[in-house]
Amino acid sequence: MTAISLTDPTSVAPSADTGRLRVALFTDTFVPQFNGVARTLSRVVDALRNRDVAVRVYTTTDPRSFPVPNVKRVASVPFWAYPELRLALPIAGSLSRDVADWGANVVHIATPFGVGCAGRTIARTLGVPLLTSYHTNLAAYAPLYGLGALSEPGWHYLRWFHNGGAATLAPTAAIAADLRVRGFRRVAVWGRGVDPSTFNPHWRSDALRRELGVGDDGVLVGYVGRLAKEKRVDVLLDAIDLARPRLENVVFAVVGDGPQAQYYRTRASNGTRFLGRLDGSALSAFYASCDMLVFPSDTDTFGNVLLEGMASGLAIVAADTPVTREVLAGGQAGAFYPAADSAELAARIVALTCAASARRELGRLALAEARRRTWDRVFDSLLESYVHVTRRSRRLHAAQRVPASTSR
Repeated sequence: MTAISLTDPTSVAPSADTGRLRVALFTDTFVPQFNGVARTLSRVVDALRNRDVAVRVYTTTDPRSFPVPNVKRVASVPFWAYPELRLALPIAGSLSRDVADWGANVVHIATPFGVGCAGRTIARTLGVPLLTSYHTNLAAYAPLYGLGALSEPGWHYLRWFHNGGAATLAPTAAIAADLRVRGFRRVAVWGRGVDPSTFNPHWRSDALRRELGVGDDGVLVGYVGRLAKEKRVDVLLDAIDLARPRLENVVFAVVGDGPQAQYYRTRASNGTRFLGRLDGSALSAFYASCDMLVFPSDTDTFGNVLLEGMASGLAIVAADTPVTREVLAGGQAGAFYPAADSAELAARIVALTCAASARRELGRLALAEARRRTWDRVFDSLLESYVHVTRRSRRLHAAQRVPASTSR
């Protein structure tokens, strides 16, 4: 079988080597934390185990967690600037012994904080093949939390951190290209998928729409995501204020939680519905019951919410970035506005509210694109990346054991 390319990976069937994989996954965020990274990694763990791949997770403690086999937690404290992020010291000692005793033959690091740093040290010390995945634009977050002076040093650190592995997996081609420009080496694309049974138009609920106050000819405009500065929820709330006087039959509803939740509830105009965090069938029903989904973030490296809304058949209005255009079928399956421009976002919301046929067409294109994004392809791509780095490591070790030839 041809090994997956680390510059342009394709989805292929897993090879026989996957049955021998023992993956140590290091991450500073994991369930029960509720964010895109934790949700993706939880899916990864389940999918790998379903493919008979052994996985052990090393992550931070969380007051809501409970003991789970093969999940090792490291003492941590909340980060003062973002309490839902937990920080641990990068102490490798006991973890290194555990990784060695367990017999890990590949290390995957998903975050560059304390646990991730420990994993990097362990992999390099033990000689275990290492790859990293890039999930979060931390340098873009820094100015939003009063840490703007750390943006440039942050890039230096991230470049050092990720270049220490055999590959860096980026969620989109746009992010991969940006990382390469910034000096990241061996960058590959590892995309994301969506579950078509969980996110599907058939979950639409007339009862939920009535409960939210949507009339028979009304339009439900939704937001789903973390209520945090980096998600640009303030841009959305400003746009709602601008759009509301021009619309009579629209209900705005916000789903999610986060560090800015109370602030956004206070500043939102009357009539904006805040539903808190939803999951399971309640989240599925909310998506499918909307007519339009707004995605104001211009810092996301992918945006799982986009795929979930697309799979639910929604017209999506998104901040215009290379990432959102890539996810939305090269810009064909969404409407866009200049990032951070509340007036233009309001104009797009008004225009689509008044054009039911345009909403339906965008929803149709989005649904067709989402049906191409299967998790099986995503996980097969990841598996082949693991196989590639382990094979390359074996070849390197074999080459080092071959004695130099001598002349007689």
